[in-house]
Amino acid sequence: MAILITGMSGTGKSTVLQRLAQLGHATVDTDEGGWIELAPLPDGTGTERMWVEDRIDALLTVHELSGEPLFIAGTVWNQGRFYPRFDEVVLLSAPVAVVLQRIADRDENPYGKSPAERLRVIADLTEFEPVLRETATVEIDTTRSLDDVVATLDALVDPSLDALRPRRKSGRRRRVGIRRRPWRERSRGRVRTRPPAAPGQLAGFQYGSRPMKATRRSCAVASSPTGNAAVPN
Repeated sequence: MAILITGMSGTGKSTVLQRLAQLGHATVDTDEGGWIELAPLPDGTGTERMWVEDRIDALLTVHELSGEPLFIAGTVWNQGRFYPRFDEVVLLSAPVAVVLQRIADRDENPYGKSPAERLRVIADLTEFEPVLRETATVEIDTTRSLDDVVATLDALVDPSLDALRPRRKSGRRRRVGIRRRPWRERSRGRVRTRPPAAPGQLAGFQYGSRPMKATRRSCAVASSPTGNAAVPN
């Protein structure tokens, strides 16, 4: 089983991955170790952070042969190409004010400290996160405790922890802070099955051959709520 943990900067990907590794799970943080490169966009309009596809392909191939669970963390332009090979795509999310506070507090990553970078963080949350949300199978609000977030992820690969496993929206069990998203979409009252992914670029906002456009909306920055920033970084 392979699980992708994705989300915008400051939602807790690195912290959660470190805790999963402490529990004995195989983990890969693609922000480190040469998994990502700046590559030109197909239309020649610039460059974007992308997975080095032959490395990711080799990693998943070895994992598939092992039969062991693997958690991979990352948010890149071409991650959608690999969605058919992930059993779950988990989006970590948090309110804008919480994300900004976490970024301001962290020491190991300088990104997001300058006013210009903070504006970029807000813009990315507004424009890109809705696209990640549409293509995720599970969403976890990381204002919950770190232990709770990690236990939920652990339950995805451990059948003995079924009571903690996120359920589809139609299931009987619902847990606060978890949104289980089946690959379905509604159209005029009918339910159509949508595949987990088609080859295509995610952060470039293509789903298969159809461009995916995120909804732009204003995003006011409020003061950070007390005690909400449970999962740092």
